[in-house]
Amino acid sequence: MSFTIFVDGSSNLPKYLLEQLDIRVLPCSYNLNGQPGVYDGDVDSFDFHGFYEMLRSGGRMETTLLNTHLFITHWSPELEAGRDVVYVGMSSGISGTIQAARLAAEELSAEFPGRTVRVVDSLGAGFGTGLLACRGSDLRADGKSAGETADILEAEVPRMLQFFTVDDLNFLKRTGRISGATALVGTMLNIKPMLWGDPTGHITACGKHRGRKKVIAAIADEYRKRAVEPEKHRVAISHGDCLADAQALAELVCQIAKPKELIICPHEPFTGSHVGPGMLALFFPGTER
Repeated sequence: MSFTIFVDGSSNLPKYLLEQLDIRVLPCSYNLNGQPGVYDGDVDSFDFHGFYEMLRSGGRMETTLLNTHLFITHWSPELEAGRDVVYVGMSSGISGTIQAARLAAEELSAEFPGRTVRVVDSLGAGFGTGLLACRGSDLRADGKSAGETADILEAEVPRMLQFFTVDDLNFLKRTGRISGATALVGTMLNIKPMLWGDPTGHITACGKHRGRKKVIAAIADEYRKRAVEPEKHRVAISHGDCLADAQALAELVCQIAKPKELIICPHEPFTGSHVGPGMLALFFPGTER
């Protein structure tokens, strides 16, 4: 049975994968230095260097949750055409978008009782969502139904790992992730935190290292310890306008165990606005969180 896979702009998927795997992107609204805009999820056409330079110079981006009406507007035509829907969304631990999606799914399931509408909480962000959607496309190609695919993805959520670091602790301070005193001391001592998406879908610290090279090596070491059969899976690296660091991390990853596919691209702007320029993240399937 045919079904359509949806993500939103925070999934971080490059255009070639969206087209190759037939994944639809829901647009996301934002306010950038007082000017409204819409991000369609195409990382290839977004000016990421300009975006992160803007953040470096003190600019601000405010994001808007996807609302129930938007989900209904985009999902209804698929259901009317006889196609089921699977949406893979950003963690409920950091966003209320999943709740809006669930309300839309409940309403549409009542309106289209013969159709399946499933919402998968990735308990992650960026490629933590995007890689699950790619996996969903693979399952669809193997003949799985929407319900079967959603069940498998939900079972795999705890094993989709995401580790990252930031270059400027003040961005985390602004979002309440760390205290102002911690940000000040960490900056003065060149302390670089290692963070991850924990089992509840929240961002928490899991280590701290003095210097950029050491924290990049620590992220790679998590891959060494936790990756499971990487040669069978996609692995992704995203970066906040620090391509050289992303390439250095990619080299370490491939030295440890070369994955089936390694994706490197700029980090999407919605969570990027909270972690700032210099953010570097690694996403891969592995042992349970």
